[in-house]
Amino acid sequence: MQIDPLISLPLIFFLSLLIALFLYLVGRRVGARGEESANKVSPYACGEDLPARKLQVDVERFLVYAVYFMIFDIVAFILATSLVTPSVFPVVYAAVVLMAVLILLPLWRRGQNGGHARAT
Repeated sequence: MQIDPLISLPLIFFLSLLIALFLYLVGRRVGARGEESANKVSPYACGEDLPARKLQVDVERFLVYAVYFMIFDIVAFILATSLVTPSVFPVVYAAVVLMAVLILLPLWRRGQNGGHARAT
């Protein structure tokens, strides 16, 4: 099977990169350039000046959401791959995951209440 060199995958990839680079350079040359002013880079909220404030991330709350995401992601994968063969394994695994979620539920509620208490 002879492949025409003009339709080979590396050549098409290289040509697409060259076309993208050409379009980028042309757009950069003809595009309008704006001046940065103090008003342009300042935060805007309906005409009001916003005070500069550091963003505080609640790591405990993020951890709880990350654990729940991992649990449900793994559950979906295991159940999707185990439902092909009929057995007791999907039911047992779903029961174990349900118990894990019920154990973690008080931790999630404590993180939710703790986060609201710190904000006030």
